[in-house]
Amino acid sequence: MKPRVTVMTIGVDDLEVAVRFYRDGLGFPTDGVIGQEFEHGAVAFFDLQPGLKLALWPRASLSHDSGLPVDKPSATEFTLGHNVASKSEVDAVMALASDAGAVVVKPAQETFWGGYAGYFQDPDRHLWEVVWNPHWPSLD
Repeated sequence: MKPRVTVMTIGVDDLEVAVRFYRDGLGFPTDGVIGQEFEHGAVAFFDLQPGLKLALWPRASLSHDSGLPVDKPSATEFTLGHNVASKSEVDAVMALASDAGAVVVKPAQETFWGGYAGYFQDPDRHLWEVVWNPHWPSLD
């Protein structure tokens, strides 16, 4: 299998609340909620970078489509990593997320491996890591 991730879908409790957080709070571009004419079809897509989208889909719809029951979410199942070009950009993104309603669970700080990072949770408790890694090529 050739790695080709193009969409990351996360289940949400309230699609409108989640869309407002990502669109209005974080400034992610989207055409808004589509598919409302279909039962279990309402979804919102956000452009992250060329070839990669974030999809928000109600947990009940994801459950219906996959055939799996809705289970208690856990913030430590996975993280979404947002790499930035500097320590100051980590601080700026963390402040933006907090102002948008995110819960900062670990303020930005120096890491054991020489970087700088912090964690926040979106309204559905999904965990985001905002990180500057001095060992990666420049993101400017």
